[in-house]
Amino acid sequence: MNKKRFRSDRLARPAAVAAVLVLAGCAANAPAPKVAGTSVAPKAEPAGVVLEYKMPAGRVLRYQIKEEMTQKSEAMGQTIESLSSGTATYAFQSKGRKDRDLLLGVTIEDKTMSMTGIQGDMSPDLKSVKGKSFDMVLSPLGAELDVSGAESITYDFAAGTRSVANDFKTFFPDLPGKPLKVGDSWPSSFAIEEKVGPADMKLEFQIVNTFEGFETVDGLECARIRANVTGTISGTGSQQGLEMLFGGTHQGTDVWHFAVKEGFFVKSTSELTTDATISISGPQNMTIPSKSTRKSEVILASR
Repeated sequence: MNKKRFRSDRLARPAAVAAVLVLAGCAANAPAPKVAGTSVAPKAEPAGVVLEYKMPAGRVLRYQIKEEMTQKSEAMGQTIESLSSGTATYAFQSKGRKDRDLLLGVTIEDKTMSMTGIQGDMSPDLKSVKGKSFDMVLSPLGAELDVSGAESITYDFAAGTRSVANDFKTFFPDLPGKPLKVGDSWPSSFAIEEKVGPADMKLEFQIVNTFEGFETVDGLECARIRANVTGTISGTGSQQGLEMLFGGTHQGTDVWHFAVKEGFFVKSTSELTTDATISISGPQNMTIPSKSTRKSEVILASR
């Protein structure tokens, strides 16, 4: 028997299991691309600055998202490496107020995903979501109150069907609801639950946002916020006769900008590292450690 072929066959099943973490990482879309023309502006006034989403009716904000994730897993003495990347363009049109909140019409103008590893290309066909629209409700403090319209926009992925709704449940940064002075901090948190291939996954995040001061970005006076991110990943599943138990932690940073006068999110750059373990039981019993790094950028491409 060809030894190289035998080794690949033995790795195939644990590699398929490890790939679930790559898919889970792709479930957590977090904004972030580079914006040129940034300069330091005056410090905050003593009374503090108030941040609030406004977006007058008829205004269209178009965001471009870019992300990349690398992952390394160790299984049966071998290193399994994978790479995933994605881009998207989303347009948010303000439809005015819904009570005190904002009603936004969202259009998915473009979306791409590419994943490669020991199993080859796992890229989904996203033609079914491009050009689709739905309405969402956003609070003045950035809470995505209703994205149910996105649930029915789906695509085939990892032997299953995935909705785009999770792309939008945490798209906008949370604001503190109080006047801020330079150095002030506030907490926020969110969780993402989704069936990813053969596994039910849950990603939880805790964030401490700190107001660092002002910067001018593309002619907009923006509050610059640095977010320290921690969290956990958990999940269970079964695949090819193997029972899987997932566990791990996240740690990272996100720097984002918010236009103070205009009242909208401008850009974000983030990096997140996940250390995880997959415990497998069944015909094969093993533990697969995994480490991934995810970088993402979002820019406001037009306003």
